[in-house]
Amino acid sequence: QVQLVESGGGLVQAGGSLRLSCAASGLTFSRRTVGWFRQAAGAEREFVAAIRWNTGSPYYADSAKGRFTISLTISSDNAKNTVYLQMNSLKPEDTAVYYCAAAPSYSDYSVGGSYDYWGQGTQVTVSS
Repeated sequence: QVQLVESGGGLVQAGGSLRLSCAASGLTFSRRTVGWFRQAAGAEREFVAAIRWNTGSPYYADSAKGRFTISLTISSDNAKNTVYLQMNSLKPEDTAVYYCAAAPSYSDYSVGGSYDYWGQGTQVTVSS
């Protein structure tokens, strides 16, 4: 059974930082694109950032550029793959549930429909 598990969310003041993690079980991130999306209350889900596993190429929404960094780590035995989203200079408008998702390698990284596995989400709340 495939599971994506996010962690690292929480409450932070504006200007602060958080690092989200996404770990997979039952699925390897090799030859996949891994993305972060978010959904604020009453709003549509939106793309935040993605990374191509085989190239390490990162992609960002305009709202994330210059503040967020997506990265990945692979354990030496390739058994544990984790994707991180470092979020700096957080703003109240970053408040949302953040979801990790995995898609086939050359999918359209910014489109939620490209992703076939999703995590349960982690809440990020930024106070003003």
